[in-house]
Amino acid sequence: MSISQETSRRWQMLAITVVIGLLIWLLAPVLMPFAVAAMLAYLGDPLANRLERLGLGRTLAVSIVFVVLILAIAAALLLLVPLIVRQIENLVDNFPHYVEWGRDKALPWLQVRLHLDPNAFDTDRLMAELKAHLGSIGSVVGKISRSSISVVVWMTNLVLIPVVWFYLLRDWDRLVAWIDRMLPRSVQPTVAHLARESDAVLGAFVRGQLLVMLALAIYYGGTLTLVGISVGPLIGMVAGLLSFVPYLGFITGFGAAIIASLVQHGDWTHLLMVIGVFVIGQLLEGYVLVPRLVGEKIGLHPVAVIFAVLAGGYLFGFLGVLLALPAASVILVLLRYLAERYKLSDLYTEEGTPDTVLAEVIVSEDQHGDIHARTRVADEGSEPHKP
Repeated sequence: MSISQETSRRWQMLAITVVIGLLIWLLAPVLMPFAVAAMLAYLGDPLANRLERLGLGRTLAVSIVFVVLILAIAAALLLLVPLIVRQIENLVDNFPHYVEWGRDKALPWLQVRLHLDPNAFDTDRLMAELKAHLGSIGSVVGKISRSSISVVVWMTNLVLIPVVWFYLLRDWDRLVAWIDRMLPRSVQPTVAHLARESDAVLGAFVRGQLLVMLALAIYYGGTLTLVGISVGPLIGMVAGLLSFVPYLGFITGFGAAIIASLVQHGDWTHLLMVIGVFVIGQLLEGYVLVPRLVGEKIGLHPVAVIFAVLAGGYLFGFLGVLLALPAASVILVLLRYLAERYKLSDLYTEEGTPDTVLAEVIVSEDQHGDIHARTRVADEGSEPHKP
């Protein structure tokens, strides 16, 4: 293949990639149910493949997996929705106690320890602004809930997700094979290798991390309830949900549980028990759950996780937040591949000729505080001179 043909082929592939990315960006508002359905199909495909290996047909295997997962999701919603409602009602009822504790105990303690101006915190003004914002949020939610368009969109998504999920799960293998056949033959081996590696990373992350989040939510919610924290289940769910960012779930849950313990009980016994719950939870996450369920295949830095979530939300809204971490995992695989290609390229391996003139700049300060710069030629050993 000539250089011009190779350049033309690369431009064509770049144009196709740009068009696909532009279409995804333009269609992001309507892609949410399809993205959710694709994620559910990806999670259910290994189960359907196992049933196929036992002798069942693809449609029957998919139907069994689909019905089981639908029943599991429905049971979880029936269990969680009333629990979340009760916990939020409990939090709202006890909100005045939290405000009173913050005004009478927390803020004076901070003012004494940090030597702050007693007039720096105007609690009455802060509470008035908080109530105003809460009222505005409530009015917005009320308008949205009364909007016929939002109801229609919500109902449409609710119906679309299981339908698209079933058909994607049934035809998942054929869809993957079709994509493989449509790839340019020149890049098919590379893309297939990266796809297999991405599948291993996504399998470790999506399935493993979901199990870690579920286990931590159950542990924190259950143990905090046993300790005597009335909003323990709500704190546990939040801590488990945020645990996909390392230490974020722990810090958020620990801070919320400490405040709840001080407001509700205000003694050292419950405070120490809450500390013990989170210390054990952190050890359980770091030494048992993550190594066994997720492993070390992901390697995403906490800063990269936070950036992926924020960038995904900014570019694609809720869809971007939903797909941020899976996309970041795939991008990590691509970056590793590009790094290996770079290390094998002439740009990295070719050694340059040594520079015969290496100028060393010496910066000094005299007794009057003036800055002076001098240079000398390193390979000649000449005396420094002023420029």
